[in-house]
Amino acid sequence: MAGHWRRVAAGTAAALTLVTAAGCGSGGQNSPSPAEQAASAASAAASLASRGGDALASASAEAGRRLAEARGGLSAKDQVSLGAVGFDRDGRATTTVTARNTASSAKSFAVQVNFTDGGGNLLDVVVLTVGNVAAHSSGHGTARSNRRLHGEVRAAVGTALRY
Repeated sequence: MAGHWRRVAAGTAAALTLVTAAGCGSGGQNSPSPAEQAASAASAAASLASRGGDALASASAEAGRRLAEARGGLSAKDQVSLGAVGFDRDGRATTTVTARNTASSAKSFAVQVNFTDGGGNLLDVVVLTVGNVAAHSSGHGTARSNRRLHGEVRAAVGTALRY
């Protein structure tokens, strides 16, 4: 059964690679190239495959579906920042997401947050939408892990799309 979930996780990460590479436009000089984004997603695929958990595979599949909804989005990873990781009463990791809209009209952001352990191993993946952020303003949301996480937990922006 573990082999099945490794294949699901690897396939999901490959789908994330396609969404990231195909769905992002040029976000500026500091934006990662499609090749860099693909390498990052490939790294996530390796991490997912090594973990092999069905909860992680399910979370990753949902993340892929949510990012696919932001068709035509531009890469906005440099416009998104995360706060410190904390834990809610249920033991789920949380972090504040701030999306800075540099466009001249209201935009929404689809943000993939990767929760990792101290060694960089992927523990959970969530995607949230920070919707209808006014021009030249910031919007906020809270990313919450899908399950309880323990020990040292870090958060990083995996992908961010502005649409």
